[in-house]
Amino acid sequence: MEQAYKDIAPRLRGLRDALDLTVEELAAKVGVDAALVRSYESGSVEIPVGFLMKVAHCCHVDLTVLISGIEPHLTGYSLVRKGEGLSVERRKDYDYKSLAYRFSGRKMEPFLITVPPKEPADMTQVSHSGQEFVHVLQGRLELRLGEEVLELNPGDSLYFDSQSPHALRGLDGAPAVFLDVIL
Repeated sequence: MEQAYKDIAPRLRGLRDALDLTVEELAAKVGVDAALVRSYESGSVEIPVGFLMKVAHCCHVDLTVLISGIEPHLTGYSLVRKGEGLSVERRKDYDYKSLAYRFSGRKMEPFLITVPPKEPADMTQVSHSGQEFVHVLQGRLELRLGEEVLELNPGDSLYFDSQSPHALRGLDGAPAVFLDVIL
């Protein structure tokens, strides 16, 4: 299966070209090194959602356009029925479904995420700008936040600064399903 970042990379490059920005100018706008932008545009490495959110914000485009190539068009409300979220296959080990991809001008990015069980050594910490809200719906979730190891059960929620390195895994040999809202 082709990784989603291979589809996102040309849209990222195309947006930069359409705005007549150099790699260095885009990197400066989003506060990262130009080499990192080049690697994301190459389609050879995973592109973090936090980076895409920064680009969308700085370039005044909708995140949905970068992720899927689809322009959101709803402004009053957007109803997404069970199982109908936009699949965002950005990480091979997580299943992301965007829950507001049709709504134009979003102030937050809500996702339904399923994280499989894995060994602690297989967890990868990520960080990105913004804040994040997690609410566990099903299963048990281990969330490592820096050096803290937190275990969340169905009904538990956590709000945190997304710049803190964090990693996730399902516990008890089962996946964990949770609502994740990124601001």
